[in-house]
Amino acid sequence: MFASILIILISFVLLVYWFRYSCILLLREYAKQPATAASEGRFDFRAVRERVRVEPELDSLHLALQRDFRLITYLLEHAAGLELSFFEDKLLLWDYRAMRIWYWLTKTAAPQQARQALSEMASVLAILDDKIGGRGAATLGA
Repeated sequence: MFASILIILISFVLLVYWFRYSCILLLREYAKQPATAASEGRFDFRAVRERVRVEPELDSLHLALQRDFRLITYLLEHAAGLELSFFEDKLLLWDYRAMRIWYWLTKTAAPQQARQALSEMASVLAILDDKIGGRGAATLGA
């Protein structure tokens, strides 16, 4: 009985470790690529990435990211040709949701961790926006 619980616990810890490491690698890979300004003015996540280090109130930034996330997911669900067919894209969506939970858990006890979570959430939205912009342009050009 004890061995089974220990194996399950170790497996869960390794799964969480794999998930975080994979997300960090994806974010680093996309950070190396030049960003496009396809959605300049439509979304707030670029401004959030700039203001997250200096803004004393984090909840307003979180609400702006939530609004952008709802818009992007709505576009992905309802626009023809913009579905997330790659596992990496879905992994980024899960990472956004995990960072949203992490923000909620750390916003009062560890504000620096909450800032990092908001910054990662904004980075995920920037990557998804670039992918939507690239696929939308490819769809319109075809």
